[in-house]
Amino acid sequence: MPKASDVLDRVLVLEMVRVTEAAAIAASYLIGRGDEKAADAAAVEAMRKAFDELYMDGTVVIGEGERDEAPMLYIGEKVGGAIGKGPKIDIALDPLEGTTITAKAGPNALAVLAAAEEGCLLNAPDVYMQKIAIGPGYPEGTIDLTKSASDNVRSLAAAKGVEPHQIIACVLDRPRHAEMIAELRELGCGIVLIPDGDVAGVIATTDPETTIDIYMGSGGAPEGVLACAALRCVGGQFQGKLLFRNDDERARARKWGIEDLDRVYSLKDLAKGDCIFAATGVTDGSLLDGVKHLKGGKFTTESVVMRASSGTVRWVRGEHHTTD
Repeated sequence: MPKASDVLDRVLVLEMVRVTEAAAIAASYLIGRGDEKAADAAAVEAMRKAFDELYMDGTVVIGEGERDEAPMLYIGEKVGGAIGKGPKIDIALDPLEGTTITAKAGPNALAVLAAAEEGCLLNAPDVYMQKIAIGPGYPEGTIDLTKSASDNVRSLAAAKGVEPHQIIACVLDRPRHAEMIAELRELGCGIVLIPDGDVAGVIATTDPETTIDIYMGSGGAPEGVLACAALRCVGGQFQGKLLFRNDDERARARKWGIEDLDRVYSLKDLAKGDCIFAATGVTDGSLLDGVKHLKGGKFTTESVVMRASSGTVRWVRGEHHTTD
């Protein structure tokens, strides 16, 4: 268990929930409206405003893109209500993890952020990452990204004491995963295909109630860092490797200080030290219930906040009222 950080004050841990709540509530008004950009913009604006209420000197290390790509919450932006005075904290965020999900009223859309002391979160470029993850309780080395999907399932099955066909994998439903899906089905594995939201997919491996044993496939590298912050708090294993489609993406990685483009990253390579992870459900999902709009201007939220140093997981149900 990592040493507790004096920088990540206990009060700040719970205050992070206010930030994800604000983003989730703002996005919830666009659920099912078919407008991904509007939903994302609403979440971004609300999250940026909520950060100003926190006593910290924060820096966005994973955000909405580079400065010329995003009007706010861009990489390198300073956030918080005590810039130059408060504790220096690195922030990884996704105000709306699952923009398409939200637009189509699908499951598992989240507002997500992770926080750690300065320099403890990998400044991952906005490229794809090959990922594999399992929950806690297995011997170190149970999974190996350099091995085939079948070999990893067999290794996990042996560690769990079951047959390979009893393993259930979570995979993003993308054409690029067709061969891997066919390989897993050849083993007889159950596969949960998700349309989006691989942060929730990775975290699902830590919750026995989801029945998901392993997450496999490629998704966004920034989401990999966010998922690792959560795994640092509750346990599990993760490996990731950045995938580059062209020289521009390789140049972007080098710009953010990544020299070994073939490196396989472990959990602690991506998120080290004491970490906070917070998420609020936008739509109902395996991890959290979504925002519920009730009569009389009342609505509810469900959130989770975790801290690595204590191993604490708090489930927070909020009841909110609109004000005139």
